[in-house]
Amino acid sequence: MSNRTELEKLGEFGLIEHLTKDFKNEQPNTVKGVGDDAAVIDCGEKYTLITTDMLVEGVHFNLMYTPLKHLGYKAVVVNLSDIYAMNGDATQITVSIALSNRFSVEAVEEIYKGIKKACELYKVDLIGGDTTSCHSGLIISITAVGEVNKNEVVYRSGANDNDLIVVSGDLGGAYMGLQVLEREKEVYKNNPNMQPELEGYDYILERQLKPEARKDVVHFLKEMGIKPTSMIDISDGLASELLHLSKACGLGLSIYDEKLPVDQETFNTAREFNLTASIAALNGGEDYELLFTIKQSDFEKIKDNKHFTIIGHINDKNSAATIVERNGTVQELKAQGFNHFKA
Repeated sequence: MSNRTELEKLGEFGLIEHLTKDFKNEQPNTVKGVGDDAAVIDCGEKYTLITTDMLVEGVHFNLMYTPLKHLGYKAVVVNLSDIYAMNGDATQITVSIALSNRFSVEAVEEIYKGIKKACELYKVDLIGGDTTSCHSGLIISITAVGEVNKNEVVYRSGANDNDLIVVSGDLGGAYMGLQVLEREKEVYKNNPNMQPELEGYDYILERQLKPEARKDVVHFLKEMGIKPTSMIDISDGLASELLHLSKACGLGLSIYDEKLPVDQETFNTAREFNLTASIAALNGGEDYELLFTIKQSDFEKIKDNKHFTIIGHINDKNSAATIVERNGTVQELKAQGFNHFKA
């Protein structure tokens, strides 16, 4: 009998790497295949970017507290974020949906209202997809297409020693929004007559239920004359994404706990749940901010910009990925975010 390897042992990204390691690109116009936020195809004057992502009921969302319109919107946004992480512009999407007969036509219309809203806001076209049935639940799979000038594409692997590590926006809000929703769900299950207590959590609930992709960041950077040396979007938690960058460029890095950008509402809610805000920022995920590196020479251009926070720097290839705590101690950076295959 052959040995059995549990999916949990490899995790999502380890499994992808394991399954695709023997695939070789046969087409000369495939510039980048598996291993970045999006694939890169040479289509002549520009590169075409392609990415796909799937949202599964019970894994990525809970319909007890996720409005269907918000779900449709979020499903689009999480894909567009990968296009922006390549320093590109999103142009089209396809939508494939599998659903059971517990969903009505009106329910599916609500999902598509959210999809339409996202398409209008981000100026992308819905150009196709597929609809099928499944025995239980709801699955939405979206493929996003984009484009980027050949000299402007940014990969995860481009960082160099001494580059500065920068993040857009603030972190941990989506995770704390999820904690509030899960708490109120449990209260409701125990007493359906109780009204959910959601007042005062507006910002973090929106971060969870209706996130935005940072299309604006790509344009801010171009206006500032900055081309990142590497970039990735923050979907699985800052720590996880930092380790992806470190592995892709083959270099170490250091970040500083005191530099992590956290909104006051996120900070207050974390304390309410007996968590530190930095734990939410490092491991929460679903913020869909952009994490990128820049040359030291671009420091003056970005240092006072309210949209960005410099949180650390890249080190040489013989060093590890570390975080400097507020008390000055240095710890190895570990990804403790969501593992899709954890038992």
